[in-house]
Amino acid sequence: MTIQAQIDTLERLAALDSELHVLKEELQTERQELGSKKSHIRELDEKLARDRGSVDDMERMRGDLVGEVRQMSVQVEKSREKLSRCRTEREANAAQRELEELRKLYRDREIEIEKLVGLVEQARVDIAKAESEHGALASELSEQEGPLVVRLREVEKEIALREAARKELVQAVPVALYRKYELVRKRRGTALAHTVEGTCSACHIALPPMLFQQVRRGLEFAQCPSCHRILYFREVAALQADSQSSGA
Repeated sequence: MTIQAQIDTLERLAALDSELHVLKEELQTERQELGSKKSHIRELDEKLARDRGSVDDMERMRGDLVGEVRQMSVQVEKSREKLSRCRTEREANAAQRELEELRKLYRDREIEIEKLVGLVEQARVDIAKAESEHGALASELSEQEGPLVVRLREVEKEIALREAARKELVQAVPVALYRKYELVRKRRGTALAHTVEGTCSACHIALPPMLFQQVRRGLEFAQCPSCHRILYFREVAALQADSQSSGA
């Protein structure tokens, strides 16, 4: 295979690799978007389950505290009656201390109940917000998932077709040249660069004159001393024709 034939093959290979890069990025982006929405819905499901469980626990705790308060209310009344029946100062002091302790416990339980009521209200607000977000996201996913899955399959088919075409092109490239091409492509994203008047089309560095003449003779490939891409020479007329063709 002549150098020019190898150049033509490498150019087609580079064009295919560029198309594959765009398609694979689209595929990855769409998959990530779909996966992100599903993951977010799962997170909301878990959050709602936790919050609802927490509300149930707090409601049970509030019920227990309300029961304790009712019992304490009865005990307070009994302590008051006991205080009214005291005949000695010692008995009265003891009954008064007991009454004060019961009143303190009663107030503490009321404060706990108020805190729980506030926490339950806030939790219910959070649940309502999460339910609204979950509903909107589920509706959006329901509308988008079908068309998105279809598009993903289309992109996968396009990638498969280009991968098959790429394999055929690779077989036409000398093994050593292809290894070099792949090494540069994985590092730089693109592996080819042309030169017209002594500069690299990729990194725009001025090539050493001897290197430029070597590439211009078209007897062998060289690599840019700056970006290490595989260099080949293109005639100005050919370059202008390509430019006009792409502009049309």
